[in-house]
Amino acid sequence: MTEKAPGWKELPIGGVLLHPANSSFEYETGDWRASRPVLDKNKCIDCLQCWIFCPDGSILVEDEKMAGFDYGHCKGCGICAHTCPVQAIEMIPEERVLETEIDEWGIRQSPPAGAGDRS
Repeated sequence: MTEKAPGWKELPIGGVLLHPANSSFEYETGDWRASRPVLDKNKCIDCLQCWIFCPDGSILVEDEKMAGFDYGHCKGCGICAHTCPVQAIEMIPEERVLETEIDEWGIRQSPPAGAGDRS
């Protein structure tokens, strides 16, 4: 005997999308990326505009702060960099990634303004 699917009365009110609806979270699709986003944490104001507009759900957020990028799913579209109001995200061509000092989450810690100035 087959189990009957729940009716509309048994479903929870509202909807929760655990993963982006436009791509399967189980398939890593970041391999075809030509450029990758890199975050300058010293410029970031944690407004999360990048998270709102990312079509692939590739912006990582912890404690309501931008925590990095999910490069396994990021396709390099650049929407995050385009929407950032303080230009904290830069798109780096993949062939330049090895020469760019970033951590595994795409965060570049640039020295604070004035650091290194010896007056």
